[in-house]
Amino acid sequence: MTTYADEATTANAPLTSRLFEPASLGDLRLPNRLVMAPMTRNRAAADGVPQPIMATYYAQRASAGLIIAEASTPNAVGQTYPNITAIHDRAHVAGWRQVTDAVRAAGGRMFLQLQHGGRVGHPDNSGLVPVAPSPVPLPDTIFTPSGHQPAVVPREMTIDEIHATVADFAAAARNAVDAGFAGVEVHGANGYLIHQFLAGGTNHRTDAYGGSVAGRIRFAVEVVRAVADAVGPERVGLRIAPGLTVNGIEEGDTGAIYPALLDALADVGLAYLHVVFADPGQPLFHDLRRRWQGTLIANPMLPWPGPLPADGGRREGERLLAAGADLISLGRAFLANPDLVERLRTGAPLNPVRDTGLMYVGGESGYTDYPTLDAVRRAETLAPAAA
Repeated sequence: MTTYADEATTANAPLTSRLFEPASLGDLRLPNRLVMAPMTRNRAAADGVPQPIMATYYAQRASAGLIIAEASTPNAVGQTYPNITAIHDRAHVAGWRQVTDAVRAAGGRMFLQLQHGGRVGHPDNSGLVPVAPSPVPLPDTIFTPSGHQPAVVPREMTIDEIHATVADFAAAARNAVDAGFAGVEVHGANGYLIHQFLAGGTNHRTDAYGGSVAGRIRFAVEVVRAVADAVGPERVGLRIAPGLTVNGIEEGDTGAIYPALLDALADVGLAYLHVVFADPGQPLFHDLRRRWQGTLIANPMLPWPGPLPADGGRREGERLLAAGADLISLGRAFLANPDLVERLRTGAPLNPVRDTGLMYVGGESGYTDYPTLDAVRRAETLAPAAA
């Protein structure tokens, strides 16, 4: 019978690595440089309140240097899909407090990602017509409680609505701190509202929030500054995804947008910049690293939707650290391995990610039932000897 101990000799070799060195993030002391990336898992109640199973899930993964919890909407119209968490009323705060208490008791540290879906939404999910920089619909269907439906044309935001949304982000950040989070991450990536303002394909405005690069980055800059003013810049990170085309995004001038955005935020003193699908082989990554004087979290470019590499992204993370990143975020590897840090540290094999459909259907399966090494070894010990 082949055991996990046997497989470890052929899977991930133990190594001494900067991934396992402690690091600082503002006032936080991180025991390692591995960050659990935010991953939407649709386990909240219909009204956006986090459920008790989420406290179990995140506490299981508390050995990460930092957990960035899944996207939470700062207002009702910003909801994307069914059963997405929110952070705009007291019930949301109370639900998230159960999660942060559990993670803190397990020795972990958490930020909360703030995400407004913009045109990535549907009236059947939020009860409202989605809003966006311009009335350009998502070129895809949207998942709703009754299944996939065609996307609707979003309503173009007025100037007053833009200002109100900036204020909603700031209020959501205060709620997150009240809920026990150490800070928040502003989601400016993956084709959601802030990314829609940045990209020429979704922002056709001719006012101060559109047109030139300076106009298109304005909403992002105002949101980040308002959030930093609300809770302190040392509690705020920003996530970006240069060149990513998910959710129908077409930036058009990626090489101009992101240097300008970073320059506009250089004096804020944010806790970190989080670059999604970071590629150390691309000049833009190195340009952003030179411009960003603070902590840089890099999320490696791994196969998607294909399977993860056997090491869960460890080698790509090492490449990014060598290229100047400070922390490395991994998503699916943490989903499937609650004890990912220990597995990577010891060279143990990783659990494979199960059917991706289980990620979003609710319940324990594919969520809180992934085994730890200790659980597997106990099961092997109790199993009858092979004939």
